[in-house]
Amino acid sequence: MTQVHSTTRSRPQLIAFGLSIAALLISAYLTYEHFTGSTTLACSGTQTVNCLKVTTSQWSVIAGVPVAVAGLAFFVVMTLLCAPTRFAKDVALLRLLGVLIGTASVLWLVYVELFKVDAICLWCTAVHVVTLSLLGVVLWWRETDRA
Repeated sequence: MTQVHSTTRSRPQLIAFGLSIAALLISAYLTYEHFTGSTTLACSGTQTVNCLKVTTSQWSVIAGVPVAVAGLAFFVVMTLLCAPTRFAKDVALLRLLGVLIGTASVLWLVYVELFKVDAICLWCTAVHVVTLSLLGVVLWWRETDRA
C-alpha cells in the first residue's frame, strides 16, 4: 500500500498556535486597559497582587512604548510564525528566535515586578506562563520536525 504524505498539522504546531492566540488576546486586553487608564482592570488589589500598580508603574512604558503594546506586537508576530500554514517549516528559525526573545523579556519583566514594582499582575503572569509554555512547545515542535 502506498503511503500518502500527511498534510495534517502537527500537535506542537497547533498547540503553539493556540498559545500564541491566547497570549495575543490577553495582550490586547492589557493594551486596552493601558489606553483606558486601567479603570476596569479585572484584578485584585492586594499589596502583593496588584495589576494596577504594575500596569501604571514607571516600568510599564519602555522607551515611550507601553509594555502591553510591545507584547501585543510580539504575539501578533508569534501567531503568524506559529500559524498552521505550509510555510511553517520555513520560519522555524525565526519562530525559535522570537520565542527566545519573548522568554528573555519575561525574565526581565518578572524581575521588574518582584524587585522594582514590588507587586504581581495576574494578567501579566498569565502572559508569562503562556510565553514559557510556548518556548517548550516550540522546542518540542523543532524536535518533531527533525524526526
